[in-house]
Amino acid sequence: MPAKHAFKLALLIGLLVCALLACDVLPSITLNGTPVTSSSQSGTLNQWTTAQPGVELRSEHWKSAGGNEDTVSIARFDLNKVHLSVGYQPDKPLALKDWMKQTNALAVINGGYFDQQNQSTALIVANSQVYGTSYANCCGMFSVNSQGQVSIRSLADQPYDPSTEQITQATQSRPMLIVNGKRTQFQETTAASPRSVVAMDNQGRLLFIVSPSQAFSMDELADLLIQSDLNIKNALNLDGGTSTGLYVKAGSQRVTLDSVNPLPIVIIVK
Repeated sequence: MPAKHAFKLALLIGLLVCALLACDVLPSITLNGTPVTSSSQSGTLNQWTTAQPGVELRSEHWKSAGGNEDTVSIARFDLNKVHLSVGYQPDKPLALKDWMKQTNALAVINGGYFDQQNQSTALIVANSQVYGTSYANCCGMFSVNSQGQVSIRSLADQPYDPSTEQITQATQSRPMLIVNGKRTQFQETTAASPRSVVAMDNQGRLLFIVSPSQAFSMDELADLLIQSDLNIKNALNLDGGTSTGLYVKAGSQRVTLDSVNPLPIVIIVK
């Protein structure tokens, strides 16, 4: 091969390698093409990193049966070492980074669904103040009662009863993806979208799970959760799409996946 052609070939190969390497540092893209900030300190891939006592982080590469892929960020919390609450500000929705600043939290994830006026579409309990109306015979609820007990439950199996329950924090959403260790069946959109999940494992730990890219349908997400090694007992899908986001600031570790839209509802860990 003439030296001139060899030089051109080497140059093309070099440019291709650079392009491939660049793909690893590009931000994920949300539904409307707005970049989501990716964390550079969210833990070793497929290994838990202890950020501080009671807070662990992990990144995993998930691939669905249909070939869709994303790098998923997971935060796991020992409920004996953290405090949980629900933030609700329909009159002043905030980006997750601003929720972090306002609350001085260890972690914040987006909550349940809301309408165009930033009002919750279901029940919210924020610091014992009750807003909205509970779902009936469907969906799920993340809650904390007056004794500090944390629960993620199917409202079809266990409806909310304000006359007998002393709930201090709650956000409702849909669908339940896993109930008592079993994958549920549901009728939801088949479109791929960024996803957020709050879950509890069989050891009683709380998990925040976020897929920031437009990668998985709801059914694919449920399949991936049940196939994972996370030992999930109950899992509730949260609002996704442009609401999807997760911030963690614990020890030297950071996760900075901000939502595209300001959020009126969040789950806060301190």
